[in-house]
Parts: sequence; C-alpha cells; structure tokens
Amino acid sequence: MRRAHSVHEMKKALARRCEDEKLVKSVVERLKRENLLDDARYARQFTRHRTESRKQGEYRIARDLRARGVPDRHIEVALKNASEETDPAAVVRQRIERKLRAFRGEIDERKMASMYRSLIAAGFPSDLIRKELHRITRKEVPEVDNDLE
Repeated sequence: MRRAHSVHEMKKALARRCEDEKLVKSVVERLKRENLLDDARYARQFTRHRTESRKQGEYRIARDLRARGVPDRHIEVALKNASEETDPAAVVRQRIERKLRAFRGEIDERKMASMYRSLIAAGFPSDLIRKELHRITRKEVPEVDNDLE
C-alpha cells in the first residue's frame, strides 16, 4: 500500500475484494495483533502530517479522521499531542502572510473574506483567524456566522 490506513478503511477495502466476512474479520484481527494496523498510531501520523506539511487546523483534521473511521478517543489524543508541538496562531500567521504575498494591490474586503474562508476551510477557529488577520492587516475583521465550524 502507498499510505497507512485506519481499521475502518482496511475493513472496507478487504470487504470489496472478499465476500467472506469472517475472513475479513480474521485478517483485520491478525493485522492488529501484529501491530500493522493501529488507529492510535494512524491518528498521530495523520495529525502530524496535516499540521506540519499541510498547515491545517484541528477542526479539519478531526473531520477528516472521523471520515476515515478513526474513533474520537484516538483523534482527541492525537490533536492534543499536536497542539503541544505546534502553535496554531503561528500557523495561521504563516498562511495569512503567504496569501498576502500572492495578492496584488490593496487588501480590500473581498480579499479579506477570501483569506477568512480559506482559513476556516483549513480548520482553524474563527476567533483565532480574526485575531491574526487583525494583527497582520491592522484592519478590524467582522465576526461572521459560518456553518463550516
């Protein structure tokens, strides 16, 4: 395989290839026993990659892990460990500064809204986004009702 998989993903992949549920269950149990399949380890690796490489926030990472069938207890531990290692405010500042370098001309409301939406989609809390946008651009950022949070 090219990447790690959660237990849920592995069960689905094996079920697509094999009709026998008992066989799928026994293979998954053997993979767990031999430490080849571990949701806690998967959640830690996934979280570390997403925070360090992709610069994503905890909401996005948690949503993606839940979609992959990882139990909440593993997600919470992985996010807690990642938050101790990285500063979300610094990551938000990096993303804002990178966006600002790409923009041409004056930073108007449309560009601010675009930055805000991209940071919300990346999984950062709205209050942190507003604080960092205000700090960098020195403009007041209005509070926005958003269904993505």
